[in-house]
Amino acid sequence: MLSDHFTVNLIYDKKSMKSSFWNSGIVLLFILLPAGVSAQQLTPQWEELTASDWERALSASDSTCILPLGILEKHGPHAPMGSDLIVARRLALEAAGREYAVVFPPFYFGQVHEAKHLGGTFSLSSDLLWELLKETVDEIARNGFNKIVLVNGHGGNNYLLPYFVQSQLEEDKNYVTYLYSTERSPEQTEKVNALRKSDPSRDMHAGEGETSLLLHLRPDLVKLDEATRESGADQDRLDLPESLYTGIWWYARFPLHYAGKAEVATAELGKLMFDYRVKSLVKALGDVKNDHTTRIIQQEYFNKVEEPSPQGH
Repeated sequence: MLSDHFTVNLIYDKKSMKSSFWNSGIVLLFILLPAGVSAQQLTPQWEELTASDWERALSASDSTCILPLGILEKHGPHAPMGSDLIVARRLALEAAGREYAVVFPPFYFGQVHEAKHLGGTFSLSSDLLWELLKETVDEIARNGFNKIVLVNGHGGNNYLLPYFVQSQLEEDKNYVTYLYSTERSPEQTEKVNALRKSDPSRDMHAGEGETSLLLHLRPDLVKLDEATRESGADQDRLDLPESLYTGIWWYARFPLHYAGKAEVATAELGKLMFDYRVKSLVKALGDVKNDHTTRIIQQEYFNKVEEPSPQGH
């Protein structure tokens, strides 16, 4: 039997089929062509790739790796501690199955100082977290990926990650770090809001939206009947204008780490939200893989940093 790594094309003369198989009129031409392994035959999961898969994965992904980021923290009384990464990594895997990229193993580390008073929270020091992020993307790049896409699933990273990506200009690098943000059209937002039963502006953590996503992806982990054991209402304990920011703002408003009404969540809403997110990330991955200018411009910048001038020449 021929190896799965080859395809066989059989060309024959139909007229000669009247003769015996051994008749010289039959022309059998076997063309052996390396078929390779398509992206569909490669797992996107870094930890499941074999050594013989590695170079093919780099090629199929156009040297693109996704780093989903989540955290371990309380999600109301009803949802799992790892909710953020459960959703973010599933999103990355679904998108990578359509626009192939390699997905980094589970990464449960991020900014979550505001939840350290609650059991189940895993919070690293700021210095260690920064070094961990830096070393992780550096190691991903050392393994051959020159395009690294951060897919964030945790709201506490919303200030950290843009600054981290901006800081990549601090020293010369031969790779580009991208921070992905979900795109949703007004029409998509309208369809999502039509299924909602709570105020989107109050749905901030473990509420209707996030719980709906989990009901779609991992209903076995959600204890919806416990969602009303605690209140997800805004305590609004700070007497400050919006123009003033302080790090205690989240705890002052949501000390139970629960913001929204999870009891009205549905798998139907979760599926709609998730499908839109997958579509958005698939498009973003295609844009990243087709991006051939960012690295060039970035290297131009690094070269000029070595010999700065008033005109930037």
